[in-house]
Amino acid sequence: MFSKVVVALCLTSAAAFAPVATHAAPKTVVKAFETELGVQAPLGFFDPLGLLADADQEKFERLRYVEIKHGRISMLAVLGQIVTKAGIFLPGTIDYSGTKFSDVPTGFGAFSAIQPAGIAQIVAFVGFLELFVMKDSANGAAPGERS
Repeated sequence: MFSKVVVALCLTSAAAFAPVATHAAPKTVVKAFETELGVQAPLGFFDPLGLLADADQEKFERLRYVEIKHGRISMLAVLGQIVTKAGIFLPGTIDYSGTKFSDVPTGFGAFSAIQPAGIAQIVAFVGFLELFVMKDSANGAAPGERS
């Protein structure tokens, strides 16, 4: 009985390495953005999701701007995690009830420690910055460039 189980396991594991017929998926090659900054060999213009298959230059520049902006936000989030995990906090309290900044946990745990009105203030402040202050495209330069 044991030998039959061993033989069956060997055969099933060997089947994993058997050749499988594959059909090549049609490739969408976009040549419109091959001269843009960041296009490098061997990949060339890399758009695996096909977001720019039928895009114009304006959509390309908008997506590049959003990509750079999200990358900056992600870097700030990681830096915030590193700083707070190292034990560095703002001095004072976060609300009138006396909750210290050092008492607020990091990550999603902060949502349970901060009152909803405080979260609403943070979201409103970030929205204000997003809409009125931090605009790279306002000066007409490419994302990340200064005029």
